[in-house]
Amino acid sequence: MTADRRRDDIAAYVTERGEARIDDLVAAFGVSRMTIHRHVEELARQGVLRKLHGAVSAQPSGVYESLFRFRETRNAPAKQALARAALAEVAAGQVIALDDSTTVNALAPLLADRGPLTVATNSLTALQALAGADDLHLIALGGDYHPTYHAFIGHLCETLLAQLRVNLLICSASAISGTAALIQDPQVVRVKQAMHRAASRRVLLVDSSKFGKVALHLFADLTDFDAVYTDDGLPPETAQQLISAGVRLKIVTLA
Repeated sequence: MTADRRRDDIAAYVTERGEARIDDLVAAFGVSRMTIHRHVEELARQGVLRKLHGAVSAQPSGVYESLFRFRETRNAPAKQALARAALAEVAAGQVIALDDSTTVNALAPLLADRGPLTVATNSLTALQALAGADDLHLIALGGDYHPTYHAFIGHLCETLLAQLRVNLLICSASAISGTAALIQDPQVVRVKQAMHRAASRRVLLVDSSKFGKVALHLFADLTDFDAVYTDDGLPPETAQQLISAGVRLKIVTLA
């Protein structure tokens, strides 16, 4: 196991439990206390975990929820259903931008046989899934690689996006409060907003667990999207409130 993967697994372990003793982590991961302390120090430096006396806890800020390997395990059936539904938005010959969200990463492999397409993305997972696909022109939106998101973000990525115009953006958000789509990390917000500005049509995929939640930074209002896909776990009264507010909501039924 690589050091990055073990750190992600430690963060997910603590996140699920809220708090864990160092001795428990040593037993769970089968490594020395020194190794666990080294990983905990790095996770604390990143703001993912908080060190306690002989233990470690998840940060209350929600930063830990940004971990890619943690996010990709959450609500997987809903994400897969939203990804399949979003294929209806894709037409041959389009230029499509995909963000680095795990929801949209569920869509990326489904595009491999939908060409001809041009796909621009900052997600390393999506790039790896689509590399070598026939009839698909792939544009890597480079920049600073961020292991937390398994993606490229930062000034270089934003600058490249400012030079592009795409037919369709498919993206997600961390939380939905009212009609506000929210993201925890300001760097991620800036990349998503640059994608939003570059797109003629904008589609948001958000599973129902994200509604009624809060993250720190505003990405966009739900009314700024041409379609907002969510699953049928969304309470009917919430769905009606959003529709009444002008949100173009599409409910996907889970199998």
